Amino acid sequence: MKAKKSKTVGTATVGAKGQIVIPREIREMFGIEPGDSLILFADTKKGIGILKSDFVTEMAEKELGDDE
Repeated sequence: MKAKKSKTVGTATVGAKGQIVIPREIREMFGIEPGDSLILFADTKKGIGILKSDFVTEMAEKELGDDE
């Protein structure tokens, strides 16, 4: 079994409509599929971060616990 890479670098070009294409290697690394929802965090000094929304949901559920 091939070890999964934990780091990579890729580039994305911003199109006329402001869209970018996430490189295939990075999509595969993070399991990003068509239709997935992503959350973007932006800081003018630090840059832009992207997380899959289901990751944020899982973290929130762990933090908030189950109401039942």
